Amino acid sequence: MSNPDDLPFDLTIRVRDLCVCLHVQRAARAVARRYDDALRPAGLTNGQFSLMMSLNRPTPPSIRSVSTLLAMDRTTLTANLKPLERRGLVTVAVDESDRRSRLLALTDAGRALLIEAMPIWERTHAELEALITASDPDTLRADLRALS
Repeated sequence: MSNPDDLPFDLTIRVRDLCVCLHVQRAARAVARRYDDALRPAGLTNGQFSLMMSLNRPTPPSIRSVSTLLAMDRTTLTANLKPLERRGLVTVAVDESDRRSRLLALTDAGRALLIEAMPIWERTHAELEALITASDPDTLRADLRALS
C-alpha cells in the first residue's frame, strides 16, 4: 500500500494551477462546446464544420492531407466522414492517379450548408476573440501553433 505522504495534496494544486495540458484541454472543451451550441441550428458540430471547411479547396484533397491539417489519424477521419457522406455533404472517391488513395470533396449540399454556417462561425469567432484580453488573438494562435 502506498503512503499518502508520497503524493501530497499540494502537488495536486500545483498541477491544477500550472499544467499546460490541463489548461489547453479545458479551454479546448469549452471552445468546442460554444461552437457546437452555435452550429447546432445548422445541423453541424464544430468538428464537422472544421472537417467540411478543410475540403473547401480548388482540387479535392487526399485523406492524408486532411488528416495532417486536422491533426487527426486517418482512421478517425474516415469514421468522421461517414455521417457527412451519408447526409450527402461530402464524397469520397478513389484517386485515379493512386488507386490506394482517396480524395475528399464537398457536394453542392455540403457547400450550401457551409455557406449557411459561415455567419454563425463568424459571430462565434468574434465573441471568442473578444474574450481574449490578456494578449491578442494572433499571439494566442502563434503560441498554440508552437505547441503542435
